[in-house]
Amino acid sequence: MRNLHRKHDWLGRLLASDPGKIRFYKASRATISLIASVFTTLLIMRAAGNFVITPSIVAGMAGLLGIMAVMDDTKEKMKVTTLLMAPSAMFGITIGSLSGNAYYIDVMMIIIIFCSFYLTRFGVRYFSLSMIAFMTVYISSVLKLHSNQLPWFFAGIAIGILYAYVVNFILFQGTAKNLKKSIRSFHFQSNLTFNLLLNAMRDPEVSLKRKKEIQKNVLKLKEYAVIVSGYIKAEDVNEMWPGLTASQLRLYVFDTGMLAETLSDSIRSLKTADAQDLEEIRPLLIEVTQSLRDANVLAPNEEGQNLEGAERAVQKLRLMILDLLNRDQEPKGWVFLIRRIESIANHVIEGATTIQQSLHEKKTVTAASEETEEVLEEDAPKEDTGLKPSTKKAYQALAAGVLSIIIGEIISPTQPYWVLLTAFIVLLGTESIGRIYTKGYQRSLGTIIGAVIGFLMAKLLSGQPVIEVILLFAVIFLAFYLLTVSYTMMSLFITMLIAFMYDILLGGITFELIGARVLDTIAGALIALVVSTIIFPKKTKQKVAESINEFFEELKPYVTEYVKSFREDVNVKELSEKGFSLDQKLKAIRDEAQTLMQRPGSPAHTDMSRWFTVLSAINYYAKHLVASSYRKGFDYPEELVEVFKMTEEKLGHNMDTLMELLKRTEVEDPLMYSLENEREQIERLAPSRKHSQRDLIHHLYYVWRINHSLIELGTELGAREK
Repeated sequence: MRNLHRKHDWLGRLLASDPGKIRFYKASRATISLIASVFTTLLIMRAAGNFVITPSIVAGMAGLLGIMAVMDDTKEKMKVTTLLMAPSAMFGITIGSLSGNAYYIDVMMIIIIFCSFYLTRFGVRYFSLSMIAFMTVYISSVLKLHSNQLPWFFAGIAIGILYAYVVNFILFQGTAKNLKKSIRSFHFQSNLTFNLLLNAMRDPEVSLKRKKEIQKNVLKLKEYAVIVSGYIKAEDVNEMWPGLTASQLRLYVFDTGMLAETLSDSIRSLKTADAQDLEEIRPLLIEVTQSLRDANVLAPNEEGQNLEGAERAVQKLRLMILDLLNRDQEPKGWVFLIRRIESIANHVIEGATTIQQSLHEKKTVTAASEETEEVLEEDAPKEDTGLKPSTKKAYQALAAGVLSIIIGEIISPTQPYWVLLTAFIVLLGTESIGRIYTKGYQRSLGTIIGAVIGFLMAKLLSGQPVIEVILLFAVIFLAFYLLTVSYTMMSLFITMLIAFMYDILLGGITFELIGARVLDTIAGALIALVVSTIIFPKKTKQKVAESINEFFEELKPYVTEYVKSFREDVNVKELSEKGFSLDQKLKAIRDEAQTLMQRPGSPAHTDMSRWFTVLSAINYYAKHLVASSYRKGFDYPEELVEVFKMTEEKLGHNMDTLMELLKRTEVEDPLMYSLENEREQIERLAPSRKHSQRDLIHHLYYVWRINHSLIELGTELGAREK
């Protein structure tokens, strides 16, 4: 039963669809907190003879936001923020109830929105507190509460926040178990990918459909590797697998993803190669892949026996490669593809063996050493010039707030703040004009579709409140489950939620009512777009350039440290951490450039597609450097020490020049240096394969490829190659 996912691809795909079920558990926590808050408040009020439903709705909102709006980076900070949300919500309810006139509420909402962005410079906690204050002011003003009603609402808020705290930190506190489930999902996806690769190896021809399926699953595995690496914390690793370190686990995840990617790329080339030797190597590749797929690396009572088959298979492959390399004739190109597979497969086995030894010995590990690098990165001072991004965003929110209230009063005088709420949400988490446009479009589209579906379902189920309440909780769960997957789908379910709420609270829903919410949403999205275009605008190209710069800032130490490792003692295994960071930076570039890449035929689309292709290639080459970096003991003459130093300096200079050009800084006669001279010296002086155990040229191949790509981008920006 445990291995069914290996035999049935559809089952493996289903089990791996949500790594560690993180989205599922977060959406479940939010829904459980909301339901418990609503029904507990209702029961208490009924017992006290009060049959008003609105305090229970506020309690549910507090229970929901107490889960979803808390975004601190540590559990202890999250606990404090969760508890502070109660007084913040009570403050909002009180402020909303003191409304002498409409202008008073308008001013308070605008102040809160401004503060929600401005105060983030002091910590994300203040945004969470401002958000719940804004929501409670909005509800209080809509309900037109009086001071004598406040105690019940205070009680509802307290109940909601209490449930959020209990659900988040007591009932569902096991982040270590989530990590274990994430690793399990990663294994499911990797096994599914290896199954597809094995089928491709066995078939004489690989169809276009199978190639696309393999490519899709390899990309999915890379995505899982990045997601899972973000969940790996030292304390959780030590709790689940005593003796194992977070860096060992990340390295294993990195190598497994690299092996699948390398196999995928190599199979396409090997299928077109015409060589009798391939028929002898093919069974070895299948044996290696199958043995690594079946290895149960993190099993608690294993002592390495499940890796013996993989070790034997890799050893056979290594001997075959050595035989091919030591022949008199020049090796064919596909031999180096096999060598790359053997190298990375060996890394996976080494990492897996180290993991099993650590689990067997069960040495204690402290979290301090694991987090040092992250702490240093967080504490590193950054250059502060001009207005902070939080201040710019606050001024944008201020202008958008004023416009939203004016427009809201014109198109929807009974509920003028819905436009304001939409503008607030669209501005949240977006910087460039393109991203704001995309988010506004997705929210508007989701709202329109959700309004149609919600209106029809509410009409169909009108008079059946039990079914509507069940569906209401279901759409809440789906909205937050899909939040990070599709913003359009999240907006769709939120609009359906509103339709059900209106039908339950107002005793019926009209097309005019739900249509007004659609119009308000579109207006709010347009206001956010207009404001971001006029006030402190950040063009999409500018934001993309900044994201590319961040990619190169991560790449520079990554590559230069690798080159330095040939002449100094550098722990290059730690570079796998940066490998995941490069993946994340590349994803950020793709997200920011989404609007540019969605306009086929335009010059911006052509340029961005080409740049992204080159950046993806650089990322691919860089990760292969880490996959090549385990082996030590390179033999080379003393003259090459200076060549390595010059290579390192030129690489650093080229990346610095490229970053300056991306910042549009005036660079006088920008130069980027070719490494052809250094490459020629290394190829001339490096020991041959027959005279050295380590092939120096093989391990520097991707360095040349990276520098060539850098020069290609630099010359396009006006640099001169030297």
